[in-house]
Amino acid sequence: MLPLVSVIMGVYNIDNEALLRKSVMSVLNQTFANFEFIICDDGSQNNTFLWLQSISQVDKRIVLLKNESNKGLAYTLNKCLTHAKGEFIARQDADDLSQQDRFIKQVEFLLNNPDISFVASNCNLYDERGVWGARVFPYKPEPKDFLFKVPFQHGALMFRRNCLAEVGGYHVSKRTRRTEDYDLLMRLYANKFRGANLQEYLYDFLENKAAMKRRKYRYRIDEAITRYKGFKLLGLMPKGIPYVIKPLIVGLIPMRLLNMLKMRYYKQDGLRGLKN
Repeated sequence: MLPLVSVIMGVYNIDNEALLRKSVMSVLNQTFANFEFIICDDGSQNNTFLWLQSISQVDKRIVLLKNESNKGLAYTLNKCLTHAKGEFIARQDADDLSQQDRFIKQVEFLLNNPDISFVASNCNLYDERGVWGARVFPYKPEPKDFLFKVPFQHGALMFRRNCLAEVGGYHVSKRTRRTEDYDLLMRLYANKFRGANLQEYLYDFLENKAAMKRRKYRYRIDEAITRYKGFKLLGLMPKGIPYVIKPLIVGLIPMRLLNMLKMRYYKQDGLRGLKN
């Protein structure tokens, strides 16, 4: 019997074996069991692939792939898609965690809402000390919701396979090496596909100081270009121009101040979520 869901994960140079195992197990321990789990190592130069080989022995649903050199997340996820057999495609990042009932709730939502092509959820933000904040997303984002930020958490998404096939999957280029989700989702919306966010916290996203430091200014430039191209597709120009230059301006804010502002904002999101 073919799996209903194919879970795809790209992995590169993980430095925490325990966290990698915890992330994988958060998928394997789902209450919904009819899935395959396709993990592709993107040419790691440390022990990541050895750890994956060990982890893959615990469950026959794991399909392990490997790139001979580092190709980037978009290429790696497209490679996973060529091996996927499921009607639905779920994402998972290697340092994030899925709640046990994430898949069953997303599958049921897609089955009951044929007009929706992909679904994610709100998510908790955590670091080495535990959960410290949250990201709250609109229930049914509209094109204008892409102006300020991506209105979906990439790792929390579950897609209908056909919508990814129709837009050709992820766009592989240097420009999208940090914006592959933004680019993909705007192209999906431009092709009249629509998504939703379950108003539950079904995904835990690692947001710590190390993750924040990885956001180099050159990626801000790539994001500005991605925004410009995507906003044109969505008919959001010229009103989208201020939002095109937003990442360039944000990138000039001192990192310490920017991180402090982000933590305050996401802590407030977490408090609003608790009240609701």
